[in-house]
Order: sequence, then structure tokens, then C-alpha cells
Amino acid sequence: MPVETQSAPASGVPASPTPVSERALAPDLARGMMLLLIALAHVPWFAYTSEIGVTLMHPAHGGVADRIAQALTIIAVDARAWTMFGFLFAYGIGQLYARRKAAGSSTRDARRLLRARHWWLLGFGLVHAVVLWQGDILATYGLLGLLLVPLFLRRSDRVLKVWIGVLLGVGAVFSLGAAVFAQFAPSLVGGPNLQQMTIAEPNYLVTIPLRLLTWSTGLVSGLASLVLPAAFLLGLLAARHRVLEEPARHLPLLRRTAGIGLAVGWGFGLMQALLHFAVLEVPNPKAFGTLHLFTGIFCGIGYAALFGLAAHRIAGRGKRASLPARALVALGRRSLSGYLAQSLLFVPLLSAWGLGLGAHLTSWSATAVGLAAWLLTLLVAHALDRRGIRGPAETLLRRLTYRPGRRRATLVAE
Repeated sequence: MPVETQSAPASGVPASPTPVSERALAPDLARGMMLLLIALAHVPWFAYTSEIGVTLMHPAHGGVADRIAQALTIIAVDARAWTMFGFLFAYGIGQLYARRKAAGSSTRDARRLLRARHWWLLGFGLVHAVVLWQGDILATYGLLGLLLVPLFLRRSDRVLKVWIGVLLGVGAVFSLGAAVFAQFAPSLVGGPNLQQMTIAEPNYLVTIPLRLLTWSTGLVSGLASLVLPAAFLLGLLAARHRVLEEPARHLPLLRRTAGIGLAVGWGFGLMQALLHFAVLEVPNPKAFGTLHLFTGIFCGIGYAALFGLAAHRIAGRGKRASLPARALVALGRRSLSGYLAQSLLFVPLLSAWGLGLGAHLTSWSATAVGLAAWLLTLLVAHALDRRGIRGPAETLLRRLTYRPGRRRATLVAE
């Protein structure tokens, strides 16, 4: 989840949250909308009685409304949200590091703070997976931070650009090669679906080891895909140049990124939807899922750029943002709480070990449930924002992270 921006005074004084008036609009706006994409991406998984088709967890069959819901999700949501997530997470790291350095913290202290946050985020993800949701992504981003921050945080722009190019190049070759090669070896793609098995298991205690197995597999595959590390490095690079905080200075870049990113992401998403509906026929349509996942980075970064442009337009009006925009920003400021709230809503209600309502879902009704859950978190976040109350998960993460810092500060003061 995106790192909460903090300011850190020098002289051993504990850091304090960045005032709301100083927070950039675009990152929070993007995080609020990102949670809608995450809800729409995850909720189809809970239709656990459906036969899975060739694309992720989408059912193989359905009526007209179901096919429309599937098409929209495959084209605009699937594999698009997690790369946007990774980009914004790294962007938040860059913001936090820059603020602490500007306030007088040493490089060592700033990196110690980041390391602590990432370890706690990894712990949050583990607990999330054990208790509720095997599709957790918090731990993946915590692990990304632990691995990539020491390697790349202080490297030059040129080094970051080279590695972004390498990761995207290797990822493209691997994804395309795997899709083509599998057409001649269809048996290489298939097997039991652990996600569906976990959600369809009626015994909660049995689901715990199933969740851990599925989660640990996803933890490794998220890094091995190369897409998430590339999105992470792009986020660090963008934060260094304040692309989302100062969109007026980067309008041509934002427009190009949004246009090209959405064209590539939606274009390949359309191809995947046509494969899912058997409009395009190939020997092994499931194998193109790797290419679909890879192209998600273009769409995810395109979405982030689009919200940078939206923030510029809102700021250019010189007026207060509209109510929907304010609500999105409020949810974006509480994105960790909003993300975990989705699991609290979905898993006990829809899984077989809970109320089992997922057994009655089809694609269109699952989309409706996802939208309703996101709207609920949006309303709650807006209500909290009006009262000046921070998100509970953000508050807990900050207290855990800064506790050693407070003790050191007390010793310095004494």
C-alpha cells in the first residue's frame, strides 16, 4: 500500500504526519480510484461454483450482462490495478524519503525508517493472508521495498531508466515467448486452481494452510513477473521529479503516458477478452494470460498519469474540488484501511466457510457487489475525513514504525 507521506524534523524530534493542506492531490486521487479497480479485480474470484474460463478467475459462461462485465474487467481492470498499486507505493517511498532528507534526517535514519515500514507491511500481509485473504498484495510490496530500496533509492536517473528498460525488455520476451511456445505444448498450462479451491473450502481451519500456500506462491510470482519491479522503479523515478505533485510542469509527459499506456493496455486487454469469448481461436488461449499480465504495466502507469492530469485540471479551476473528488482523495489517504476493509466485506460474506453468498454470484452480480463495497468504503472514508480522523490501519502502521524513533528521540532530548 502506498507509503504515508511524513515530515521529519531534525534534532531527534519524532516525525509528524504531513498536513492535509500540503498533500499533493494526484497521488491520493489515484489511490482512491485504484481501490475500485482492486475491488472489481478481486470480487469475480468469489464466484466459486462457476467453471473458470481462459482468463484469470472469470467464468467460462454467462449471459449478456455477464459478458459485458467480463469484457470491461478484462480490458480495463485485470492486471492493471496491481501495477498502478506498485507505482504509487514506490512514489510514496520517494515522497517520504525526500521529505525526511529535506527536514535534516540522515540517509541512514531515512532508510532505517523505510526498512521498518516495509518489514511491518510484510507482517501486515502475512496476517492478512492467514486470517482472511490469500490474494494479499501488501506483503509483495513490502518485500519489493526491502529488496529494491537498498539497491535503487539513491541511484542516478540513468541507472533507473536502464533497469526499467531491462526489466520491461526481458519481461516482454518472456511473456511473448511463453505464450507462443505454449501453443505447441498445451499441457504446460493448466492444473488445479488454488484460488478457487481456497474460497470454495467450507472448513475455515482447512483454508488457513491453503491460503498460506497460495499467498506464498503469489509472493514469489509477483517479483518473478518483472512487471512489478519495473513499476516500482518507475514510481521512484517519477517521485524524484515530483511528476504527480507538480503536474503542471509535466503535462506533455503525462499526456503521452496516459495516451500510449491506455492504448497499449486496453488494446491487449481487448485481445484477451476476445480470446476469453473464443472470438479469437488459438490452440492454447490460456497461455496468453502471461502477456495480458505483462501489458498491465502500461495501463496502470497510464491510469496514474490520467489522475495527474485530472489533479491539474481541478487545481486550475481555482475552486474547491467537487464532492466525488474529495471523497476519492479521502479514501486515497486511507488506502491501507480501504484495502483491508474490502477483505473484511468480501471474504466472510462470499466464501464457502462464511455465508457462502459467492455461490450465487455471476459476473455481473459480482461486479455490482464490488462496486457496492467500494462505495461503502468511499462513504466511510469521507465521513472520517470530515472529522479529521485518520484510517485505523494507517494509524497502527505508523505507530509500529515510529516507536523505535520515539525512544531514540527521548534519549537525545535527555
